[in-house]
Amino acid sequence: MESIFGLVGNDFAIVAADTSAVHSILVHKSNEDKIMVLDSHKLIAASGEPGDRVQFTEYIQKNVSLYQFRNGIPLTTAAAANFTRGELATALRKNPYHVNILMAGYDKEKGAELYYIDYIASLHKVEKGAFGYGSYFALSLMDRLYHKGMSVEEAIALVDKIIIEIRSRLVVAPPNFVIKIVDKDGAREYAWRESIKDAGVAGA
Repeated sequence: MESIFGLVGNDFAIVAADTSAVHSILVHKSNEDKIMVLDSHKLIAASGEPGDRVQFTEYIQKNVSLYQFRNGIPLTTAAAANFTRGELATALRKNPYHVNILMAGYDKEKGAELYYIDYIASLHKVEKGAFGYGSYFALSLMDRLYHKGMSVEEAIALVDKIIIEIRSRLVVAPPNFVIKIVDKDGAREYAWRESIKDAGVAGA
């Protein structure tokens, strides 16, 4: 029951994701961070098969770093999103990655941007987006309450409303969420919204 969603505000972008690692009917952990910091001013949130999600996002992160190392300049958010789409498209007919991505970034020239990339390698620049079962509620709330130029406080209030709705409506709802933000000051963790803590292994 994965849920990732994000939006663009006034010179910033926010991405939130559930932190549950599940397989079938089992919850393995409730503090899995599904939002990776790509570089100083980019975030990539991913949902999908756990192996594909971790392997592919790490692959993109290392290649973005390699480009900056070789060329002395970082990729723009648009360039990183197009590179990611290209890698998904290349893999699509060989060994596809079952992973859906929201990529957020901040560039001096263009400001904050958010890109929607799905597992069949379609790419769209959006102002708001979501994946997973929680997207039904995230998208409906954002359609109603989102507006251009939102402040950080307004965006966080909307994110919190979405989290409450997901917890209330999904029959198997993820209890914990992580929220990250990217703006002119860089990409960073903003907050966690936790309703349960991971218990230690019995007898450990």
